[in-house]
Amino acid sequence: MLRMLKKMDGVILFVLLLLMVMSVFTVYSAIQSDPNLGNHHIKTLLFYGIGFVAIIGIGLVNYKLYIQYAFYIYAFGIILLVLVNFIGGPINNANGWIKISESLTFQPAELFKMILILFLAHVLVKRKNSTLRFWKDIVPIGLWTFVPFALVMIQNDLGNALGYIVILVAVLWIGNIKWSHALIALAIVGITFFGFVKAYTSYHDEIFTFLEKANREHWAERIDPWLVPDKATSKASWHTKNAGLAIGSGGITGKGYMQGTSVQSGRVPYTYSDSIFVVIAEEFGFVGGSVLLLMYFILIHRMVLIALQCRDRAGPVVIVGIIGMLLYQVFENIGAFLGLMPLTGITLPFISYGGTSLLINMACIGLVMSIKLYGQEDEDELLMGEQRPTLLERLWSMVKKEKTTA
Repeated sequence: MLRMLKKMDGVILFVLLLLMVMSVFTVYSAIQSDPNLGNHHIKTLLFYGIGFVAIIGIGLVNYKLYIQYAFYIYAFGIILLVLVNFIGGPINNANGWIKISESLTFQPAELFKMILILFLAHVLVKRKNSTLRFWKDIVPIGLWTFVPFALVMIQNDLGNALGYIVILVAVLWIGNIKWSHALIALAIVGITFFGFVKAYTSYHDEIFTFLEKANREHWAERIDPWLVPDKATSKASWHTKNAGLAIGSGGITGKGYMQGTSVQSGRVPYTYSDSIFVVIAEEFGFVGGSVLLLMYFILIHRMVLIALQCRDRAGPVVIVGIIGMLLYQVFENIGAFLGLMPLTGITLPFISYGGTSLLINMACIGLVMSIKLYGQEDEDELLMGEQRPTLLERLWSMVKKEKTTA
């Protein structure tokens, strides 16, 4: 066991330690404006401790086992997504949280991101590097992804639902999709996006009225400051406007730790979770934001290297799925406060307060560590497919071997 621990990627673990320090201190600064959040930094430290244990525990198990049983894990995740609609409670307009105790909640939509990565790797690895066919491969994979996407959209969780689409695109990209199919898909996405923007800006009032009748007006409140800021209500634009002012006021080096006036005054909501980048930008400026992005770059770079060194087909698929998930979260979270993306409530990986999000991200790093440990071995076809011998077959082969020797 000690030998396996030494083989884990030390650079990734070191970067996670730096992110932990940044997260704890930033959350501590963010909660000063609200006395009701007095121990969130301690909880963050606790979640990180559990997360490092998860990295070791998951990393020491051969990732091929997770992929082998991915269908059953997928079914379990779907059951959770269905169940949360009956027993879940709302937080920030998203009805996707299961209450475990008075101070502890769990979000199945976050867990399903890792489940989806494993399941799509399970499906793609059976293709054995052959080019993906549209009707027999791409369409079924899309349908497998659409099921959790629809369930999470019902929960009003647009951020995590879009994350599933990003994971699908990333996995298909490395899954040997035809260039013609990729270009057609890109064209469809582009036409759909520009069509949506044109329709939304041209028929904004009618769309807003429809969403209001459907009790989905908070969707418009997230999109309006991004596409039609002149028509956004003061309630809708309050968050992004104050966040933008706070980021700009940080300048190059920032105002200093716990000296951010916008953060400490409470003018920017959810600074301990969704808006935590605003705290970093205001208190540490452009330099602080750049250091954070550099740490993300190093983390992803090490993951790419592990994927390139892996001799198995499934390992790179899993890593690319995780990279796509993390890049989406970083770009969406930071881009929302820079006016590049709509505000969807996505947390900033490894920095924002949030136990479920942090633990799932750490668990994904555990999968990367498992690929680092076991991906150098020759691919075991029996472990990946239906030809894997059962326990009784293994015992019988051992008995026959002993008889032959005798």
